Amino acid sequence: MIENYNPDVLTCLANLSNDEVFTPPNIANQMLDLLPAEIWRDKNATFLDPATKSGVFLREIAKRLMEGLKDEIPNQQKRIDHIFTKQIFGIAITDMTALLTRRSLYCSKKANGKYSICEGFNTPEGNITFRREIHIWEGDHCKYCGASEKVEVYSRDDTMESHAYQFIHTKSPEEIFKMKFNVVIGNPPYQLNDGGGTGTSAVPLYHLFVEQAIKLNPSYLCMVIPSRWFAGGKGLDDFRDSMLHDRRISHLIDYPIASDVFPGVKINGGVCYFLWEKDYNGDCEITTFMNNSSDTVKRKLDEFETFVRFNKAISILHKVQTMDSIFMSERVSIRKPFGLSSDVKPSKKGNINLYALKSIGKYEKSSIPSGEELINVWKVLISKGYGEGGESREYPRMIIGRPIIAPPPSACTETYLIVDKCENEYEATNLASYVRTKFFRFLVGLSKNTQNISRKVFAFVPIQDLSEDWTDNKLYKKYKLTKEEIEFIESMIRPMDNGEKADG
Repeated sequence: MIENYNPDVLTCLANLSNDEVFTPPNIANQMLDLLPAEIWRDKNATFLDPATKSGVFLREIAKRLMEGLKDEIPNQQKRIDHIFTKQIFGIAITDMTALLTRRSLYCSKKANGKYSICEGFNTPEGNITFRREIHIWEGDHCKYCGASEKVEVYSRDDTMESHAYQFIHTKSPEEIFKMKFNVVIGNPPYQLNDGGGTGTSAVPLYHLFVEQAIKLNPSYLCMVIPSRWFAGGKGLDDFRDSMLHDRRISHLIDYPIASDVFPGVKINGGVCYFLWEKDYNGDCEITTFMNNSSDTVKRKLDEFETFVRFNKAISILHKVQTMDSIFMSERVSIRKPFGLSSDVKPSKKGNINLYALKSIGKYEKSSIPSGEELINVWKVLISKGYGEGGESREYPRMIIGRPIIAPPPSACTETYLIVDKCENEYEATNLASYVRTKFFRFLVGLSKNTQNISRKVFAFVPIQDLSEDWTDNKLYKKYKLTKEEIEFIESMIRPMDNGEKADG
């Protein structure tokens, strides 16, 4: 006998974009599970989704309250009317998602329509609001969200969608509903294109929703956001600092592979959700889900300047930092070590070698704007941009590109960073062997959440004596790593073939 299958329609929706994704019901419920059980029996508890799209959070909240308030409000219709009119509120990100949320919550696109399951509303909006906002320009950027006036979709008239989200385009978010909320929960938009591309070149948005929600001073705040804030970056350094030092974050659940949360969506660096509790002050319970397994450890978020997402890496880092105090971030070059942008190409003639994007050729030393002291030394270069899609399910990974030994006289464009300068070819060869080790790349990977590499991602990598070559076995022995620690590194990082062509 074949049973009827009634799928949840909210599992079947196509995402608006990689930056405005619908939350699967199972993830919404995992987030709701973080809240205390007694809140579902509290008829005075209030809930806000400040960026509702499908209405999944509010729908699942309603289900829990319907069950939890059975004894307090036995009459089903009165219970529905109380929950929907007094407890559940949402701010939609578009007119369309407002309609979708009302349909999910009230079973009608009009809260006061004849098909609505709630009899307590006298307006079609109910408690799901959408107000079309416009960007307020200061210079050529919005003073609230940082959107660029140069991007047409943000500067068009107020009859069209401009991605000016109501919750973050106000100084006082509590004025939207003129009330306080016990719980703020949701999945905010992630970023806006700044006119220079996508990904890390875009303006992040999600942190503004988190910061605005904290201004409401709820008892609990829970949001699912990209994990790129772990290492900071464009517009996120202050946010990272505040999050890592906020002792009110009691739980952090991290998914290094974003498609484990949002099937079919690619978000480099993965995603996470967290629980912020107004009255909590302590260490954070951190859970990492990856490759069909998880591990949980309670620890300080700010133990390191960059958040280390893998609990199993902590003991390795402790051993490294016990033995060493100088790290490669002090040696790796700045961006554009010779002042040459990535579009500079080698010439047909010149007195030095130039390492450029997918090419090596001659260049005039007199045309090098800066870094002259590095031209006549041995160097090891590494590609500034290296990505494996950020979403590959295949582990182990490479993390960074293959090192290039650059004999003098030579220079490079901003396509490359200089790992370090060396006294001679022997030292350069030994440094390159160190870069190729799984140990080196594992430590880089703890700070690298995006495709681009900067000197700060080498902050956990200790400097070695370059009078000898380095292998993983020598490094594992030097730092007295256990079998379990070695197995973890080996599971994360794949071998780098010395004979293969260098990246970049």
